[in-house]
Amino acid sequence: MSQSVDLPRVDDFLQELAAIQQTGSKRIALLGSRHVPITHQVLIEEMSYALVLGRNRLLTSGATGTNAAAIRGAMRADPNLLTVILPQSLSRQPRESREQLEQVMHLVENSENDHLSLAEASAICNQEIVSRCQQLICFAFHDSTTLLTTCKDAEDQRKIVTLFYFD
Repeated sequence: MSQSVDLPRVDDFLQELAAIQQTGSKRIALLGSRHVPITHQVLIEEMSYALVLGRNRLLTSGATGTNAAAIRGAMRADPNLLTVILPQSLSRQPRESREQLEQVMHLVENSENDHLSLAEASAICNQEIVSRCQQLICFAFHDSTTLLTTCKDAEDQRKIVTLFYFD
């Protein structure tokens, strides 16, 4: 009797090995849910701070929660290594986010998506962020449809994906 075993492909192993051995800076996207407890936000902020101190370029979006924490950490380390890509124009962002976003040096607005729902604009925005990164770190819940789709898209593009679940 034979059993089928799902083993990762050799090229997946080689890609991961190359990523571990890479000593230079990377373009790392950090995305996640808006609904994050403050204790988790502190951890995310420290992670982004450490990534930027390591001379990595950090990409994120402008939402509250995970993305706001990532922005805070990156801004403390080196604001020049942070790029924030918004799903819509700055004026469409929540008031509590705008003050932080106005301090970001590399801010990309997508005003052409202002007519879309936030969910649709966020999905497009996440695709743009993934296209610009080498690695994606994502914080999500098991029902975070947009974020989980983003992770799947990143894997399909052969990006390194690290997915943390809150639940």
